[in-house]
Amino acid sequence: MSDRASHTHESATLLDPECVESLRRKLKYFFMSPCQKYSTRGRIPWKMMLQILKIVIITVQLVSFGLSNEMMVTFKEENLIAFKHFFLKNYKDSNKHYALYTKHEVHDHILYTIRRYLQLQNLTIGNQALEMIDGLATPLSLCQQLYRHARVVPSNETFEIDPHVETECVSVYPLSPITTDSLENSLNLTLDFQRLLAVNIYLKIKAINIQTVRHQELPDCYDFSINIMFDNRAHSGQIKISLSSGVQINVCKDWNISGSTDSHFALIVVFDCLIICFCLLSLILCTRSVHTGFLLQTEYRRFMSSQHSKSVSWSERLEFINGWYILIIISDALTIAGSILKICIQSKELTSYDVCSILLGTATMLVWIGVMRYLSFFQKYYILILTLKAALPNVIRFSICAVMIYLSYCFCGWIVLGPHHENFRTFSRVAGCLFSMINGDEIYSTFTKLREYSTLVWLFSRLYVYSFIPVFTYMVLSVFIALITDTYETIRHYQKHGAPLSELQAFIADCRDPRNYDKNTTNEDEESSSFCCLCAPCVFCT
Repeated sequence: MSDRASHTHESATLLDPECVESLRRKLKYFFMSPCQKYSTRGRIPWKMMLQILKIVIITVQLVSFGLSNEMMVTFKEENLIAFKHFFLKNYKDSNKHYALYTKHEVHDHILYTIRRYLQLQNLTIGNQALEMIDGLATPLSLCQQLYRHARVVPSNETFEIDPHVETECVSVYPLSPITTDSLENSLNLTLDFQRLLAVNIYLKIKAINIQTVRHQELPDCYDFSINIMFDNRAHSGQIKISLSSGVQINVCKDWNISGSTDSHFALIVVFDCLIICFCLLSLILCTRSVHTGFLLQTEYRRFMSSQHSKSVSWSERLEFINGWYILIIISDALTIAGSILKICIQSKELTSYDVCSILLGTATMLVWIGVMRYLSFFQKYYILILTLKAALPNVIRFSICAVMIYLSYCFCGWIVLGPHHENFRTFSRVAGCLFSMINGDEIYSTFTKLREYSTLVWLFSRLYVYSFIPVFTYMVLSVFIALITDTYETIRHYQKHGAPLSELQAFIADCRDPRNYDKNTTNEDEESSSFCCLCAPCVFCT
């Protein structure tokens, strides 16, 4: 053991000081900004220029796709509104709860919906049509959900019920024009309201979104699977009506656009391919920089262990791993995936608009955030990032405690106030409502909507809201702001009077005349310094 220690000591003493200086120079150069590298070696900051160019072209790509995505979403929403007005009798947009209260109304509304479906081709003003399979229109399905047996006599306070649910369905084919009387006779619709849980009407409608042609894009074909539900599960004397629609976007089977050329579509594809190439180049450069940082971190760690018998802390190790590069790598990967998917959508091979919008939107956000790295060369502009970075550990610890208190209020409000207030019906609504209260919203509406309920609930709601607002608005937010402010003042103090140097920074600061060295250093000098390290492998290169 002593022989090995003496051998290490001899190797350390025999280490050429030029090798140590070479390591300092490599570390110094690694942590330089692109402007410093340009001033010392004349190295053009290609990576910085590439990132700035990426911002422009990726933003243009996102805006272009966003317009297409907006047309798709608008088309779906407007069709859903049109279906509600077309199939639901006397429907108005202002109806918050669309419901029926008599047996006659239920029969009348069901027959109205069926007649509207049969007359769709003659009445609609849009590009909607019935689904056709082998030349025949898809039938409308009318399904009843019923208890197997139910006999309820409220006057005697007696009931007999078999809670097993049965489903009975009947299909209506749009073969020929049908009058109201013949429709009622053919359906033979009977509703046992004591057994009835729900009536569901299922129908399928096709549509084509041709407005995209004006924006030099190929139209998509849409399949709407509509479900109209007459909900009687509460048996409260009110049957609620709702219309929901599932949408599937398909590639149109046959299309022809007169006077169109493929040049516009080709330019869009070429532009997307150019973005993929830029992002791939950026991905390679950033990955190489991360790998270089990892190798330098390993070399420095071995040097400190062998020369000074010290272990490098994790905070100093992480200084070699540039988080901005990791962010750019992620954004490049998302942009490449999103651009490939966008090309498939433009060529109508796929119709995954939502997935593509998430990929491109997230990638663009990360690209814009990633360019903030270059503000680090100007301390006054970079103070926001420095403050957030320094305050993050304390903020996380504080947020854990705040979230625990927040969740306790969410669960309490959901259980107690949920049956009496719309904003507390589900856990997600409670979380959103309480967050709005922190910002000063929803407070008055919460009070007013609870006036008509019991005195006990009314008193509890006051105690609940009046305790939540001071805790979070005045206490939690004040402490949170104080954490950020204290960190900000510390950063400003370090900028004026200097921050304490870490061992890594102190080691680099001892570099002799790095500017002249870097300006005149050639690749041969770097190879010789690396060879110098290889000559003493027992010290810090192995």
